[in-house]
Amino acid sequence: MLNKEAKIYIAGHRGLVGSAIVKNLESKGYSNLIYRTHKELDLTDSTKVAEFFEAEKPSYVILAAAKVGGIVANNTYRADFIYENLMIQNNVIHQSYLNGVKKLLFLGSTCIYPKNCPQPMKEDYLLTDTLEYTNEPYAIAKIAGIKMCESYNLQYGTNFISVMPTNLYGPNDNFDLEKSHVLPALIRKMHLGKALENNDWESIITDLNSLPIEGVRGDSSKEDILTILDKYGITMKDDNTVDLEIWGSGNPMREFLWSEDMADACVFLMEQRDFTDCYSNDYKEIRNTHINIGTGIDISIKDLSLLIKQKVNFKGNLYFNTDKPDGTLKKLTDPSKLHGLGWKHTITLETGVQKVYSWYLGKN
Repeated sequence: MLNKEAKIYIAGHRGLVGSAIVKNLESKGYSNLIYRTHKELDLTDSTKVAEFFEAEKPSYVILAAAKVGGIVANNTYRADFIYENLMIQNNVIHQSYLNGVKKLLFLGSTCIYPKNCPQPMKEDYLLTDTLEYTNEPYAIAKIAGIKMCESYNLQYGTNFISVMPTNLYGPNDNFDLEKSHVLPALIRKMHLGKALENNDWESIITDLNSLPIEGVRGDSSKEDILTILDKYGITMKDDNTVDLEIWGSGNPMREFLWSEDMADACVFLMEQRDFTDCYSNDYKEIRNTHINIGTGIDISIKDLSLLIKQKVNFKGNLYFNTDKPDGTLKKLTDPSKLHGLGWKHTITLETGVQKVYSWYLGKN
């Protein structure tokens, strides 16, 4: 067990992942948590990171900081994604070694697995085939992070653990329709669609003032608001019903994990497990020591859309635009290794969708 007074540095404490981990640690009585905003500490700056570690001397480190984005951003800013993520990882992991950190947890993503990976995805499938092209630079950076932790453990005897969460959702998610992932995007679109069909302009104005879409705010003209909503697939028809466009056929299967469940898994591993628990001694070569964090349960985008429609109470029509790409048809983790280490998720998708929609309403 970790000492409740132990100094724990959480890198990336404001994001979906980091904020959930901070909340979990605080709820369990950890009282010596340290963090820095990007403005206070640029983790790509090796000199600044070295100075920070030398001054603070954290006993434990959780590395949740990363440059992240959707398909378009990953494919457009390929150099930025590989450079910034490699630099963040290199600096934090290396300084953790130099400064005698007792345990580090490195967070990656299941995009590390091959594009045509067998399903469900086991840890042993890492580096067995070609990666998905659009996020290859990001995936390679995360693979390098896994191998860096693994290599430092083997050479220097450090205790660095790598975890690869599936698709996450929850409080502090990204609801920006230009950049958000499918679940938060669908929640926001259906929320706006419901307001539109109910002629509830107060809710629309509040939402857009909180998070403008391409510069369109709540105080923009109704014409501009209707135009931007239509651009993002929320269309008011002549009979005052609302059509909501969803890209693709709705057939792809996706797995979703409540972010606070993920945080609980991370804290469990920090408290209860070590690197030596992450691999079998049956093999001469030690590899694939990372741990999937997921539910092992998936749902089609169509069924996810219907679930969100019910929870939001949107009455309009869902239109699946098959002219748009579906992406990978199935992407499911095998969490057997994590289950074997003693942890399993508790929040169902149905409960989680209701919770995150309630959080979104409260935020606005």
